[in-house]
Amino acid sequence: MVANPSVMPIKRIIHGHNEFQNNYFSSHEEMFHQLSRGQSPEILFITCSDSRIDPNLLTQTQPGELFIIRNLGNIIPSYGSPNGSEGAGIEYAVSALDIKHIIVCGHSHCGSMKGLLQLGELTEKMPLVYGWLKQNAESTRRLLLDNYSEYDGEKLLRVAIEENILTQIENLETYPVIRSKLHSGKLSLHAWYYEIETGKIFTYDARENRYVLLQTESFPVPNPLAHLQPN
Repeated sequence: MVANPSVMPIKRIIHGHNEFQNNYFSSHEEMFHQLSRGQSPEILFITCSDSRIDPNLLTQTQPGELFIIRNLGNIIPSYGSPNGSEGAGIEYAVSALDIKHIIVCGHSHCGSMKGLLQLGELTEKMPLVYGWLKQNAESTRRLLLDNYSEYDGEKLLRVAIEENILTQIENLETYPVIRSKLHSGKLSLHAWYYEIETGKIFTYDARENRYVLLQTESFPVPNPLAHLQPN
């Protein structure tokens, strides 16, 4: 008798949870007791829902160190746009948790950006995905049409992913709570690109106007309000 294939992944997850409780949890019990008393992350990590992305694994961080928001295409609707929980999550992270850094992390082979490049094909097949991208990533699509018409294939996809990350940084800057923290110099924004096939992360360096390999430091995206900061 052939086992139901849909049951096997659930069994693996249950087995994994048992392993977690019997091994990892038991050896880190004090850490989890501390976490039960509250959280105090300093980094908000915004990334894609893609199953190949694991923020804690990529950064080798422990539970409680990252506040994470995930959705299709690591998209942040601009302030005032109809959206789900993204805006509320950002407001909570910055106001209640006093987040010091926000990282927007896109990744190679992003299905959402592939969809954006062929947006019309989604109208019938995946209307909700179409609506999400049309509403919140149209600026990226327009930028690509007007400035990268000579690109195609994988080269165009990478540019789309990289430009979309910067578009979402700009959307973040429309939030009042973000602008307030940027003005006072209490918050930094970072644009990251994760390359699945190499495990490398690239960070946007505005001085060079390109993404460079993340090694010893990340380059915060220039604060648009820096000239207004009090002396």
